[in-house]
Amino acid sequence: MLKFALLLLGTLTLSSQAAVILQYHHVSTSTPRSTSVTPAEFRSHLQFLKDQQYQVIGLDQLLNQLQSGQEPAANAVVITFDDGYDNIYLQAHPILQQFGFPYTVFLSPALIDRREGPVMSWQQIKKLQADGVLIANHSSYHDHLAKPRPGESKADWRHRVKQDIELAQQQLEQQLGIKHKWLAYPYGEFSEELEQLVSQLGFIGIGQQSGAVGLASSLTRLPRYPSSSQYAALKHFEPKLKTLAMPVKKALAADPVKGPNPPTLRLQLDVTDLNPNQLNCFSNGEAIAVKWLNADSFEAKAKEPLRSSHKRYNCTVPSRSHKGYFYWYSQPWVLD
Repeated sequence: MLKFALLLLGTLTLSSQAAVILQYHHVSTSTPRSTSVTPAEFRSHLQFLKDQQYQVIGLDQLLNQLQSGQEPAANAVVITFDDGYDNIYLQAHPILQQFGFPYTVFLSPALIDRREGPVMSWQQIKKLQADGVLIANHSSYHDHLAKPRPGESKADWRHRVKQDIELAQQQLEQQLGIKHKWLAYPYGEFSEELEQLVSQLGFIGIGQQSGAVGLASSLTRLPRYPSSSQYAALKHFEPKLKTLAMPVKKALAADPVKGPNPPTLRLQLDVTDLNPNQLNCFSNGEAIAVKWLNADSFEAKAKEPLRSSHKRYNCTVPSRSHKGYFYWYSQPWVLD
């Protein structure tokens, strides 16, 4: 069973070495811009990775390294897609094959069975798998899983979520023979209780909040950088690759579903490689107040309630030892 991630990391050796996981949905010119890159933009991303000699590795390699306590490979980048849209097969896959880059697709099997939206067929998915593409769990029905629905008891919530995750895993094993247990949270939403359940079920949990991945990263809330919409431009894409995993020793208050709105984030950091006075936090692009509680612990809180559909606090601080690199931490909030 995976150790639940919000515990004190204890004997874990904190390291400034980190990898970056990129997240995509559509590669198309005719799908919603908010979740899309054009084929030309996608090709430019891959060309940049090649030209700058980044190591594009499979998600399996990165997760194996993290689970065994190994530092991620230098300049490592992982490519992932959510939802299984057919333009992954029609547009993205041929481009990725030209570059020889591995990647992972997170699927919701019930949506594939029902052909809900422009999704791939199982035949197309099996062709991708035969070409070496990794397929993984995105829950079966792509529901909101982080907290109970209105009127739903905690016991009923737990039963529903457990059934959804396990059903998807069963479907993937039946269709594709998949054994690995990686879950990309639908909508990137999670809570401490969902993380505990995911850990108890033996899964690694992967979100949609931004940030790099290192040995200090939680295996129940691994971050990914969304790379669509306005983030598709190379001027936004390139800086993501020069980030490090924030050296979080303990999450003092970081449950995405708890607390008033605006919420308070509290983290304890290993400050060896950073200057606390240089840490800044933002919400929707606006700076928010940061208060240091002691030499290595801080709290951040927005002035006004968070109202956007994708609520985040993003905190960054320069690395002392890696010139031009920033430690990055993104906290998602799933608040009413």
